[in-house]
Amino acid sequence: MWLNSSRSLGQIPVGADLAPCLWKCVVFFNCLPPANLKQRVLHRSQALFSQDISNQGPRMSELEKAFRKFATYGDTAATGNDMTGKNFSKMLKDCGVMDGKAVTSTDVDIVFNKVKTKGARTINFAEFQQAMKELCGKRFKGKSPEEALQAVYALMEGKEPANVGVTKTTTAGGVDRLTDTSKYTGSHKERFDESGKGKGIAGREDVTDGSGYVGAYKGAGTYDKKH
Repeated sequence: MWLNSSRSLGQIPVGADLAPCLWKCVVFFNCLPPANLKQRVLHRSQALFSQDISNQGPRMSELEKAFRKFATYGDTAATGNDMTGKNFSKMLKDCGVMDGKAVTSTDVDIVFNKVKTKGARTINFAEFQQAMKELCGKRFKGKSPEEALQAVYALMEGKEPANVGVTKTTTAGGVDRLTDTSKYTGSHKERFDESGKGKGIAGREDVTDGSGYVGAYKGAGTYDKKH
């Protein structure tokens, strides 16, 4: 009756005290439970718990977290599920996989185009992992394929784009010349002192000098010291 009965005992919570459950059997079936019911209930409870855990799927790995961070870099609309070739190169460079010697930018571009779906412009995480299998042997020569792959993964796990949240000043092109006050001429030159510090309103308007000296005279205030 205990094995084939269609009458349900209901769900038994994982980790619950089995005594109330056994008493429920006594009341429900109006008979004493079999001697091994406690072990059977515990076994079933553990089985349900294991099934529940497996249905949740594996937790996201540190490698996949890094993949998502680089996949969304520079694109607020990106989901993190796919990565462009540009971000792929950045990730490998920032993480030290692309060192310019064993693994070059050319190697990275070739592998990216090899693993991506034909006609696609991005790769997913599975394709990314395949790319790492292609590159790990180049990056860690002398290691077994498995050791090389784990070494590459170790370089990338938990990493994020190098300049996240950092705004760098630009000095390329004509920007540095435009901000060099020593090269200013005419009225623009009069707005700054010799150190390059702005004079404020004195540099923008003609201020009346009531000292009695001409504007270009450099000996102002020295008369009383000499006489």
